[in-house]
Amino acid sequence: MFRSLKHPGALAVTLAAAGILMITMGMRQSIGLYLSPINTSTGLGIVTLSLALAIGQFVWGAIQPVAGALADRHGPRGVLFGGVLLLALATALTPLMRSGLGLGITLGVLSAAGAGAASFSVLIGAAAQRLPAEARGTASGVINAGGSFGQFVFAPIIQKLIQGLGWMGAMWATAALTLAALPLVGRLTARTQAAMPHPEPDGGLKHAVRTAFADRSYWLLHAGFFTCGFHIAFLVTHLPGEVDLCGLPPSVASWSLAIIGLANIFGSLYAGAAVAKYRSKHVLAWMYGSRAVLVIAYLLLPKTDWTFYAFAAGLGFTWLATVPPTATLVGKLFGARYLGTLFGMTLLSHQIGGFMGAWLGGLAITQFGDYQWMWYADIVLAAGAALVNLPIREGGVARPATA
Repeated sequence: MFRSLKHPGALAVTLAAAGILMITMGMRQSIGLYLSPINTSTGLGIVTLSLALAIGQFVWGAIQPVAGALADRHGPRGVLFGGVLLLALATALTPLMRSGLGLGITLGVLSAAGAGAASFSVLIGAAAQRLPAEARGTASGVINAGGSFGQFVFAPIIQKLIQGLGWMGAMWATAALTLAALPLVGRLTARTQAAMPHPEPDGGLKHAVRTAFADRSYWLLHAGFFTCGFHIAFLVTHLPGEVDLCGLPPSVASWSLAIIGLANIFGSLYAGAAVAKYRSKHVLAWMYGSRAVLVIAYLLLPKTDWTFYAFAAGLGFTWLATVPPTATLVGKLFGARYLGTLFGMTLLSHQIGGFMGAWLGGLAITQFGDYQWMWYADIVLAAGAALVNLPIREGGVARPATA
């Protein structure tokens, strides 16, 4: 699997980027653990706090193309340092906020912007520019697995910190812990890991963006990734509610989410290896199609705890494993020079889909008393995403050069 990372410095670059994502994504994916303690402490109400986190979902996606463009134009070093420091600062300031507006600024804007600036688009773009073409797919899989591993590791750590130090102490402790990413930023962007020369013509950032949005394949890729965001946000937000509707204990929901994170580590590594062997569009079509099949199977099976665990394991394997083939496709279509910007645009599409999935799920449970129509919509969208990826223009799989 890691044979393509034997290029000098490739493994160091990949692991540094994975470590940064482990910290920023681990922080971001565990923020929900603070919801109840903050509500108890401030009395602001779940609706107000949920709005702050919902704003954060959108800001995290919206900052991706901006951060990617800055990294493509000025280099990733300053963007990554700034993102990590902003995340740490926002986390440290959050316990001082006593109003919905204040928490909306720290949790919804500053924290999400910091985590987004040190996330997928900049990290995968920075790594791709420092790696040969045949190593990029595997590297993106390892980097993506780092984010899933962060979710798996940070959740229990933060829960223990909340129990031992209270939510304010836990926030300050994790703010300090976030700074551990700074040495990794230095390692990723060190002069010894300077960007490799690539043969793509450089017509400038504006030309690259215009070229991308004039390409039908780029729009098809966005449509598929929109569906991915819809699917993930719906499940992350409303799976606990679905478990409750089925008369099962809340522990089933928490274990299901943990299984999703664990399974995605393996799925991300597999996806990174698969794009080195197969066309990325076929990998994506298979992933989206499998989600439609899994949801159909879930609807037909009896609703037991083991049904949810098996469902979570199947979904987790492709959860965010769509990132490596999507990033690889963007690189194949338009080169690595402006990958941070162009992949950031696709991540924005992902988060717009996520906003819709979370919001419409809430409307569905309010209007109909269950999520049945959301499951139907998820099946249709997943099947559609599988189909729209097939016409994407893609060349062959990159192979290592031989003498």
